[in-house]
Amino acid sequence: MATFSSSPLLFANPDSGFSLLERTCKIKMLRRTTATPPSITAASLNDNDDQSSSSKLVTFIGKGGSGKTTSAIFAAQHYAMSGLRTCLVIQTQDPSAEYLLNYKIGTSPTECSDNLWAVRLETSKMLLEPLDRLKQADSRLKMTQGVLEGVVGEELGVLPAMDSIFAVYALAGLVGSLNVNQTNRDKFDIIVYDGVSTDETLRVIGAASKARLYLKYLRNLAEKTDLGRLAGPSLVSLVDEALSLSGSKYNLNRKTSAEIWDSLETMLMQGSSAFYEPSRFGCYLVMDPNIPTSVNAALRYWGCTLQAGAQVSGAIGISSPRFNEESLEGVKKNFLPLPFAFIPHLSIGYPPEWNSVMLNTVGHDARTLFSLPASHSNSMAPPVKFDAAEKSVTLFMPGFDKSEIKLYQYRGGSELLVEAGDQRRVICLPTKIQGKVGGAKFFDRSLVITMR
Repeated sequence: MATFSSSPLLFANPDSGFSLLERTCKIKMLRRTTATPPSITAASLNDNDDQSSSSKLVTFIGKGGSGKTTSAIFAAQHYAMSGLRTCLVIQTQDPSAEYLLNYKIGTSPTECSDNLWAVRLETSKMLLEPLDRLKQADSRLKMTQGVLEGVVGEELGVLPAMDSIFAVYALAGLVGSLNVNQTNRDKFDIIVYDGVSTDETLRVIGAASKARLYLKYLRNLAEKTDLGRLAGPSLVSLVDEALSLSGSKYNLNRKTSAEIWDSLETMLMQGSSAFYEPSRFGCYLVMDPNIPTSVNAALRYWGCTLQAGAQVSGAIGISSPRFNEESLEGVKKNFLPLPFAFIPHLSIGYPPEWNSVMLNTVGHDARTLFSLPASHSNSMAPPVKFDAAEKSVTLFMPGFDKSEIKLYQYRGGSELLVEAGDQRRVICLPTKIQGKVGGAKFFDRSLVITMR
């Protein structure tokens, strides 16, 4: 095994001869049936009655044109027909979702069928609400002497990165993590999110965990510089007043500076941990099994999702009468141990009749997959494994090769920073494993790192 220094590390080619398990489930492709679809409840999804009141966020990732929007609407229809209050969130101007739903989607949640609501996120409109709250807070505190009041929100355009920022804000409000008082009519069991693109969705997933490091440096700036000590209290007062106007339960008033920063750190930690909780988050890879680039992209995004700080719940393929059974089994094996299911291919000639679509046997396994209880995810391969006896760390990193993975150590031997797929992930090492990197090898889609 090679020895490495603390500089960026490159690793050997992955071993392509890893063992594979055979799936025993066969997909019945084209026959329709009136078989009873799988039924679910919020409690069965959570495996815990105490969590049955919390909303679950579900999203789909894959190559553009692979069927993410179709899969999102299929899942939303499934949850709604199962009796769960479901909100489909679209963040694109593509009219495909409206066509598939045969319904005009607006910028506030509206009910388009039993138990199913839909909303389109438009950043140019979403930025107006927080701006108005800041103006109201400023009118009470008199901090800007009317300057903020003179800002005309309707004149402001959307800058790069704003879509992701406001998507996080909107989804947090719908899920309930902002602690805004919600009535039963505002509460949804399931939020199905169809983002601008997979890369933007990954940014949304990783926002909370990545923001924690920025918060750490901002805290140092606020507590250890004259500028921070001067401006910090006023900014906190403005934000606290705006939060109170929004109905948030968070209250920063009458807290010390250290308590405020600790509260913000706790909020971000809770937000980032939610993406590892299958009762609160579900993420599915989507692909067209007939197109190798679509399959390869799904594999790549599997690894990128793990890097962003989330687990993947399963893989979805769009059915086709042109399937080759042998190649199909090969595609499934590439995604083990993830469960693999199909949804029906929808004609673009006319809006689908969803009752018939949901009863099609092609989508039965997908509906079962979406209905799996949270406890099923315990059988998934963990993204990080520690072995104190061998003093090693194993990182499951599907979709990457040796030239794309780098390791850094900036704080002695207590942490590893893993860089791959335009994502950086910090891994805190247990005390018994801490030390410098001694060597690494890539085997069976996993990076095995030996510490010394």
